[in-house]
Amino acid sequence: MLETLVFAVGASLPLLLGAVVGVRWRPPGNLVATALAFAAGALLAAAAFELFEPAYADGGALRTGLAFAAGALLFVGADYVTDRKVAGSPTGWALLAAVTLDGIPENTALGVSLTETGSVALLVAVFASNFPEALAGAAAMQDQGRSDKSIVGLWAIATVLLGASVCLGRFAFDGASPQVLAYPLAFAAGAVITSVIDTLAPEAFGKGGPLIALASAAGFGTGFALSL
Repeated sequence: MLETLVFAVGASLPLLLGAVVGVRWRPPGNLVATALAFAAGALLAAAAFELFEPAYADGGALRTGLAFAAGALLFVGADYVTDRKVAGSPTGWALLAAVTLDGIPENTALGVSLTETGSVALLVAVFASNFPEALAGAAAMQDQGRSDKSIVGLWAIATVLLGASVCLGRFAFDGASPQVLAYPLAFAAGAVITSVIDTLAPEAFGKGGPLIALASAAGFGTGFALSL
């Protein structure tokens, strides 16, 4: 239980911390871009080595492929609907939506990993991505005229949802066979990869230019090293 709590707090609390910092301090754009790019690389590594690879090993190509495609399609569809609803204020809301939409399956998968040994690589990737995403999203919302209280409140709700997702994954799939666990892991991999390409990477490139690709490479290398 303590390990589950540590993972839940470690994965979700950076959202709230990032929002609190974001409404009070504006870091240089290049710094935010570098952090986002590093997180993008770390998430891609975690999706490949901590989610998709074990799902494929236990579930086989067909089962894993279908779940992966479902995760990708659901994220893209939900993101499309969300974008239409928040048109006119895309940056802050898009980051909040992306964190929540991909964060629920991602954090659920993190909880699923706790039924065995727990994925430190995935936890680090989630931690590394949530703080700069919330930081940039909160600052953008402030620029759009929202009050500091409402901004922090919205990100606090996301924090609770993602923390609860870790607990859900841990206890809902406790005792499930590896073949069953392959579904949520592959589903999360699809959602994570599409969210990185849809939101994180464009936001990082827009703020920092092509050189931030080096930070993505560093993030991927770090994620891979942690997965060994």
